[in-house]
Amino acid sequence: MARKPKKLEDLFHETLKDIYFAENKILKTLPKMAKAAQSPDLKAAFAQHERETRAQVKRLDRVFKIIGKPARGKTCAAINGIAEEGSEIMKDFKGMPALDAGLLAAAQAVEHYEISRYGTLSTWAEELGYDEAVQLLEETLTEEKKTDKTLTGIAKSVVNVEAENEEEDA
Repeated sequence: MARKPKKLEDLFHETLKDIYFAENKILKTLPKMAKAAQSPDLKAAFAQHERETRAQVKRLDRVFKIIGKPARGKTCAAINGIAEEGSEIMKDFKGMPALDAGLLAAAQAVEHYEISRYGTLSTWAEELGYDEAVQLLEETLTEEKKTDKTLTGIAKSVVNVEAENEEEDA
C-alpha cells in the first residue's frame, strides 16, 4: 500500500506541534532559570519571557484551531537538548561568576531556535492561505526577536562584564 504523499500543510502541522512542545517545555524551564540567575536584570528578563510565552502558547492554540487540528505537541529533541545544556550550566556553574553568562547563552539558543521556527511557520502559513495564523505567528516572531535583543543587551552591559571582572579578581 502506497503512502499518502505529504504536503506543505502536513509539514506545517508537524512543525506547529514541534514549537508547541518547545514553548510548553520552555514554560517549565524559565522559572528554574530565573531562580538560578544572579543578576536582577536577568531574573526580570526570564520572568518577562515566561509571561510572554504563556501568551504565545495561547496564540498557538488559536493557530491549531485555524487549521482544524487539536493543540498537541510532539517531542522536540532540539529544545530538550538546549534545556539539558541549561540544566548542566545551572549545576556546573552554581554560585560561579560565569553562571549568568551561561544561562544567557542557553536562553539565546532557545530564542534563535524559536525565531527560526516562527519565521518558517509564518512563511508557510502565508503560502497556505492561513492569513489569521500569519498575524499570530508574526506577533510571536516579533516578541522572540525583541527578547533576543534584550538578552544581548543584558549580556553586553552586565552579565558578561561581571563574569569577566570577577574572574580577574579571583
